[in-house]
Amino acid sequence: MDKEFVRNESGNEEQEQPKEDKPSALMEKIQQLGQTNVPQLSQDSKIHCLTIIGQIEGHLQLPPQNKTTKYEHIIPQLVAIEQNPKIEGLLVILNTVGGDVEAGLAISEMLSSLSKPTVSIVLGGGHSIGVPIAVSCDYSFIAETATMTIHPIRLTGLVIGVPQTFEYLDKMQDRVIRFVTKHSNISEETFKDLMFAKGNLTRDIGTNVIGIDAVNSGLIDDVGGIGQALKKLNELIELKSEENERLVQ
Repeated sequence: MDKEFVRNESGNEEQEQPKEDKPSALMEKIQQLGQTNVPQLSQDSKIHCLTIIGQIEGHLQLPPQNKTTKYEHIIPQLVAIEQNPKIEGLLVILNTVGGDVEAGLAISEMLSSLSKPTVSIVLGGGHSIGVPIAVSCDYSFIAETATMTIHPIRLTGLVIGVPQTFEYLDKMQDRVIRFVTKHSNISEETFKDLMFAKGNLTRDIGTNVIGIDAVNSGLIDDVGGIGQALKKLNELIELKSEENERLVQ
C-alpha cells in the first residue's frame, strides 16, 4: 500500500496515519441481510405492516436464542399507529407459537380498539395465544397450509396445589374464550370443544386446525395470502374514508 506524506506546521514531512474504513451502507446490507437490494416501503404508503413472530414474550425475558415478539415494543408501535394520520390501515402478519397469556391479550385488546381498519393474516402458524391476536382485527385471513393450535391455558414454574390455583386458571381461560368468541364467528361451545378435545395432539389436549378448517369453524374469516389481505385492507380503508366524508357533510 502506498504511503502518503503530509507537511506538518514546521514544514517537515511526516507520514499520515491511515484512517479506519467505515463499512458502507452497501456492506451493512450484505452483512445483515445477505443481499444488496432491499425493497423499502414507499413513503407514500398508507398501510403499516406489523409482524408477530416467534414467541410472545411477557414479563420474563426469554433466552437470547429465542425469536421473540416483545410487548414493550409492540404497544408503543400501536399507539404511534393510532396517532399517525398518514397511516390509514394496519396489516398484522402472524407466525407465532404463542407465549405469555397476559401479553398476548394486551396486544389483542389494543388491536381490537384501534380506530383504523385492521387485517390479520396467519402464515405458518398462529398457535395458542396467537389465536386471540389473529381474530382481534376487523378481518382475518389464514394461509391454506397455516395451522392454529387451540389448547387449555397452562402455568409454568411453581404451582400451589390448592383450589384457588385452578379457579385462577379457569378465570384466565374464560378471558381468552370470551375474547375469541366476541371477535370471531365461532361459538363458545365449538371453541371449548376444540380446546378440550382428546386424541388430536400427541402430547397435549386440544386441536390443531389447518387453513380451511379454521374458516369452516368460524374462527377465521377467509383463506388467503398477502394479496387478498392487502386487497381487503384497501377496501376497508376506502369504506372508512367514505364514512368520514359522510360525517363531514
